[in-house]
Amino acid sequence: MAKKEGMKQTPEEVMDATATEVEAAEKPQGLALSDVRACVTIIDIVTKRGAFEGSEMAEVGLVRNRLDAFLKAADAATAKVDAELEETAAE
Repeated sequence: MAKKEGMKQTPEEVMDATATEVEAAEKPQGLALSDVRACVTIIDIVTKRGAFEGSEMAEVGLVRNRLDAFLKAADAATAKVDAELEETAAE
């Protein structure tokens, strides 16, 4: 039930809201391949827009290439697992 503006919350309502916030904060925040892919895309975009100085480009490029290599390895591993699952299902 929503409170009208200006009405105070009861201690129980405050405790419930706090517990909900704590539970949300305690949930582990995972990093998905889509997040890594988004980072590579962001680096590509900001590089095209000139967001980095020349002296920073080598370091940014190294990070971008490492992320890209990670994605390629993950895609290869996923393809291998998918192929194995298809073989197992066909048997």
